[in-house]
Amino acid sequence: MLWQILRTSPNGHKFRKQHPAGPFILDFFCARANLAIEIDGMAHDMSGNPAQDARRNLWLRDHRIDTIRIPARDVLDRPSTVAQSIVDIIESRLIAFAKAPPSSLRDATSPSQVDGEDQKDRL
Repeated sequence: MLWQILRTSPNGHKFRKQHPAGPFILDFFCARANLAIEIDGMAHDMSGNPAQDARRNLWLRDHRIDTIRIPARDVLDRPSTVAQSIVDIIESRLIAFAKAPPSSLRDATSPSQVDGEDQKDRL
């Protein structure tokens, strides 16, 4: 259900599903924000899964990828709210990283603003 929303590139942010990262497969990944999104069901709380999650988080952190974990119940109950929360986190991260918004959301610039032609008129 969450993928149906994320695959539309909300606010211009692109996501990958089942993205390989080293020895791990991420549920969802936003490369521009270096963010892994993991959906955790009850299985993540059992047996050796917390230790495996910790190893995964460490490997990802060593490769400059942060992870957010979202309970599966939240996705089932409120997929749109969860998707918007993910987009909000990504936009906060991009501001912190001082990255420009996705190209589809940037204002177009005229050549004069880019190559200095506007300066010639002032001389």
